[in-house]
Amino acid sequence: MSAGRRGNGEGTIVKRADGRWAAAIIFDGYQRKWIYGKTRRDVSDRLRKIRGDVAEGRPVMNERLTMAEYLNRWLYEVAKQRTRPMTWRGYEHLVRLHILPTLGRVPLAKLTPQHVHSLVTKKVREGRLSPRTIQYMHSVLRAALNQAVRWRMVHYNAAAMVSTPRVIRREVPALTPANARLLLDAARGDRLEALYSVALALGLRQGEALGLKWADINLETGVLRVRRASQRVPHQGTQLVETKTERSRRTLVMPPIVINALCAHRGRQVLERLAAGERWVDLDLVFPSERGTLADGPNVTHRFHKLLKRAELPSMRFHDLRHACASLLLVQGVHPRVVMETLGHSQISLTMNTYSHVLPALQREAADRMEAVLSAMP
Repeated sequence: MSAGRRGNGEGTIVKRADGRWAAAIIFDGYQRKWIYGKTRRDVSDRLRKIRGDVAEGRPVMNERLTMAEYLNRWLYEVAKQRTRPMTWRGYEHLVRLHILPTLGRVPLAKLTPQHVHSLVTKKVREGRLSPRTIQYMHSVLRAALNQAVRWRMVHYNAAAMVSTPRVIRREVPALTPANARLLLDAARGDRLEALYSVALALGLRQGEALGLKWADINLETGVLRVRRASQRVPHQGTQLVETKTERSRRTLVMPPIVINALCAHRGRQVLERLAAGERWVDLDLVFPSERGTLADGPNVTHRFHKLLKRAELPSMRFHDLRHACASLLLVQGVHPRVVMETLGHSQISLTMNTYSHVLPALQREAADRMEAVLSAMP
């Protein structure tokens, strides 16, 4: 059965040996789509619709392409090229274990908001995923379907029309200025003293701090540049990767307490290098292992927890030092926009939503300042 080469919207209807009717339509000069139906009228009606889509510039759907085929293509052709290794592994895990078992056989062109809603409600009912993970799964599906819209494979994004369970935001542990000083006092002389100073005073993520190189730091001008991050990838070990987002690439001005800590740290590192001798691997890292290689994040976290016990401070994650930095800056009256840029957030709303717990203190300060202005009026 052959339809020959024709212009946009043309098609020849033929009857197949199995009794069904079929037609091949060619559009955009080269793309061929086969249409099948039980009657000639069915095929003719579908041809008319496709001709209308072509004339109006609407995408012509591939009704045989399943969600499983499309999502696997998106994972390897798009997501893998745009995300860091661990991020991609998270995408692949959610697609393979949670999205495809429910939606894999659904044709991409026939995916509806009802399909996506059924997926979300099923995951909520199962209770194996947290609301935050379900929200993340939904965002992965939405990103994949956004690409399908851009590729003109679907008319609309079905996932964008479905809401997800409400996530109760975890309250960020508050670290008072007194406790922050207590932590740094307890870290004095520790091999990672400067690391804690950098994380607390500049708000670097652990991976960003462990990915710093001495070439990124100018101790004379007090400038530090964040350009990469250390990340532990399963079965591949720890490696340097791109920063989490483009906004994460930033240049920061260090306070003197951080500069002094880094100067002392550099002197300590010279002694470590001499002690390691030929075993030292020179990667120019600021916070390497005792042999110069990339430090192991979990080991750093373990040392941090021991430091907290020594300082008799409440248990917290290493990442909470970043939160403490933002909270302390906001309470000291630093403009939220500056805090956003310090942390490398993409939007100021993200900064303020994350640190909404400090708003009462800011509102009290604003009220006091307003009172001072108005009460001084004649």
